[in-house]
Amino acid sequence: MKAMVIDRYGKVPMRLAEMPTPEIDEYEVLAEIHAASINPVDFKIRDGKVKLLVKYKMPLILGNDFSGVVAKVGAKVTRFKVGDEIYARPRKSKMGTFAEFIAIHEDDIALKPKNLSFEEAASIPLIGLTSYQALIDILDLQKGQKILIQAGAGGVGTFAIQLAKLVGATVATTASEAGANLVKSLGADEVINYKTEKFEEILKKYDAVFDTLGGEILERSFEVIRSGGKIVSVSGLPNARFGKEYGSGFFKTLLFSVAGHKLTTLEKKHNAPYTFLFMKPSGEQLRIIANYIETGKIKPIIDRVLPFEDAQIAMEYVESGRAKGKIILKIR
Repeated sequence: MKAMVIDRYGKVPMRLAEMPTPEIDEYEVLAEIHAASINPVDFKIRDGKVKLLVKYKMPLILGNDFSGVVAKVGAKVTRFKVGDEIYARPRKSKMGTFAEFIAIHEDDIALKPKNLSFEEAASIPLIGLTSYQALIDILDLQKGQKILIQAGAGGVGTFAIQLAKLVGATVATTASEAGANLVKSLGADEVINYKTEKFEEILKKYDAVFDTLGGEILERSFEVIRSGGKIVSVSGLPNARFGKEYGSGFFKTLLFSVAGHKLTTLEKKHNAPYTFLFMKPSGEQLRIIANYIETGKIKPIIDRVLPFEDAQIAMEYVESGRAKGKIILKIR
């Protein structure tokens, strides 16, 4: 099969290569990939930033979500059959959606929303699961609460705003002037121009913050949270709590504890629990999300669709930070 691979970690370009079609075990399906989306986690993996969490062999096929058709099923697969149109985010050990086929566990799959094209459906799994797990599972966002969603015009932001409004929350978000109309159309109640305004000087006593940027932005986010409010980040440093849950051995726990020390200090200062989210695949949650989409409560936001052979161009565009919504690779 054709696949986009890297041969080593670092800021290296992907290359188109011939790779073996994956074998499936008894609980997996072989999916024929029709479209895949590009996410910031792809270039973080490329750069080697998750090497402590997952060890990959080279050459490595990148890509973390897709839509496609079931081509083959394992002997103990019960929920899917050949020909089913599906979408999914594979588990970390099975990553590799920039390819013509992927082997994926049936627990990680859901039927594609009926009202979406393959390209539209491919935009959803990673950002949908990330937003759902951040807002629902961790923040327990409730009707009437106030949430700040950083970078609202980005892939995760565009989904998270819609999900927060579906819950009934008041949403503030950061965006450039170019992204302001988009986030307002998705329901954002207050838009802070991050180029000319400081969100922490405008927003106060918020119940929750969903951070997608990390670094200084995450640290400043503690200034807007009320005592007892919660902060979740997909781009910040893991803290000691994350190290204990995900690390294997003393060294990893120590590393995460040191890296997250400043964030732990901010947690205590502001009485605002902080959680680093390393999203997990879930076919069950994708079925919930599919219902939201089929009933018109959430819609995909796509910046552009590019052919498979332009995967490197697409990756560079996502990395530039200029994308408004998702960037999709059309594979079939």
